[in-house]
Amino acid sequence: MKTHAIIPIFISHRGCPNDCVFCNQKKITARAGDVTPADVSKTVETWLTTLGTLEPQEIELAFFGGSFTGIPLEEQTAFLQIAKTYKDAGRIGKLHLSTRPDYISPQILDNLKTYGVDVIELGVQSFDEEVLRLSGREHHADIVYQSAALIKDYGFTLGIQLMVGLPGDTLEKDIFSAKETVKIAPQLARLYPTVVLRDTALYDAYRSGTYTPLAEAEAVERTKAMYEILDSAGINIIRVGLKASDIMAGETAFHPAFRQLVEGSIARDRLEMQLAALLACPAAPDLQNRSTAAPSAVRTSAALPQPCRAVVFSANTRSYNNLFGHHACNRAYFAEKYPNIAIRYACDDSLSDGIYRVTPAAPSET
Repeated sequence: MKTHAIIPIFISHRGCPNDCVFCNQKKITARAGDVTPADVSKTVETWLTTLGTLEPQEIELAFFGGSFTGIPLEEQTAFLQIAKTYKDAGRIGKLHLSTRPDYISPQILDNLKTYGVDVIELGVQSFDEEVLRLSGREHHADIVYQSAALIKDYGFTLGIQLMVGLPGDTLEKDIFSAKETVKIAPQLARLYPTVVLRDTALYDAYRSGTYTPLAEAEAVERTKAMYEILDSAGINIIRVGLKASDIMAGETAFHPAFRQLVEGSIARDRLEMQLAALLACPAAPDLQNRSTAAPSAVRTSAALPQPCRAVVFSANTRSYNNLFGHHACNRAYFAEKYPNIAIRYACDDSLSDGIYRVTPAAPSET
């Protein structure tokens, strides 16, 4: 059952001062036309008819598109006035927007506060100066710290958006960006692998061979490293990967279930670590090689003794599918690598999200 919904309103990039190499929003806007305040009302009414019995406090109205606070203040106000009427009427719970780090000021935040905005996400993309320059961001990383502090001082919920695999990016830079995000301590984060879109400078670079997108496996590994840093700091990662689009091109790191690829890989690592510990532990006779194999020996199926032993892999309802991985890749992995271990999968809602547990199976379960 759906428990939360965001009604998205995509505002044109008239407020954006430049063309980032990965972005084609200006060209999309030129084809589709500008959104008006009247369009906002129509969009919200349409969405509300589809959300059924969802409680209003679980519905957010969000202005996306990259640079909401870059459009003239009177235009921001016109959009916000419409949005506020829905919040004041109790038909939605929160107002949400995304913008650039260099388009935050006390005047802007005063206006957003007046009209009841709750959440501000900053499209940071990277904290590395070279990556920002090569991506055409036209601002320095220091403005992120300043704007984030100001947003938090005003009492808004802060979100940070990061991209993986931009020009000049490396795993080390991705990890640096994740760690800098932790220092800022936003409540929310999004992680996006870079996708090559038509009508962008990045697409031209891809076609000319001067930019190589990340392969899917590398994108997963690098995103996973960032995810674990943010998650361990208690930051709510509200999105991983982009939605499907008919304007994508090339061998890009787009996958419709990219989040499950990342979280499934994390689950596999954590499950295998616990499984190896159980196999090496004399206190687990059902799993332990009675000849006391060295811990290093339990990572390959060749070291596992007969007869077959049994374990239970557990997660809560929301994380349960990650036990199996996308298209059951984790299940296949463990079956091939540990053929002498019988694995049962169980749902345990006493566990928190993202917690995976490996326990010896009870005699009745073997």
